[in-house]
Amino acid sequence: MTTQVEERFTEFFETWVCQLEQLQHQLLKLSQEKSTLQPHNEAELQALVSRVTNLHKEYYTAKWAAAHQDVLAFFCPVWSSPLENAFSWLTGWKPSMLFKLMRKARLRNLSEQQLRKIEELKLKIRYEEERVEREMERQQVAMADRKMVELARLATRVRNGGGAVVEVEGMVDMAMKVILNGLERVMKAADCVRLKALKGLLDLLSPLQCVEFLASTGMVQIRLSQWGRKRSNVLIDLN
Repeated sequence: MTTQVEERFTEFFETWVCQLEQLQHQLLKLSQEKSTLQPHNEAELQALVSRVTNLHKEYYTAKWAAAHQDVLAFFCPVWSSPLENAFSWLTGWKPSMLFKLMRKARLRNLSEQQLRKIEELKLKIRYEEERVEREMERQQVAMADRKMVELARLATRVRNGGGAVVEVEGMVDMAMKVILNGLERVMKAADCVRLKALKGLLDLLSPLQCVEFLASTGMVQIRLSQWGRKRSNVLIDLN
């Protein structure tokens, strides 16, 4: 059974993916052109890049609003396939993945200066990833602290007929609120690293290189989604 937040975000996500696929077609069309584009076409390229980045910003704006109501929905999203969830890093793609995709994309005319700055950004992003991972570990370890263990024992005694039910339920609700707030902070921190990695790379690239890079990353994201859904449909048919 899905919650209202899950239902609303699923509807938003399906529309968002359709918009991403439409932009992906335009990115591929431009990136696959053999000839060198003329300077006057850079405005067209930059406009397309802006449309893609604005679409990603729209996604995170909607995500944060929905997660404030139900953050757990994003740690096990019903709108994604099990395959996509298996590769998820704290509710989304891992930022350092972009640097590997960039190498595979074989962007045209990358200068030595660009390569050096990309490597510097890669190190910064990896540090940010580790910082977020440590915070998530802290949240997980906090579940086993003395107060949580005592609260679990107290809730068990109440369930077995001893103690004040209302008082204990209030304590449990307060503890859960702290836990969920912590998870929401981790999710937002991870999203910020994702956005920082994407923006950082695009700032280092020319408009044409940005189009080539976004075409490559978008293709992986869309194909992974398609493969995951195809596998899920096969399993449903087998049952």
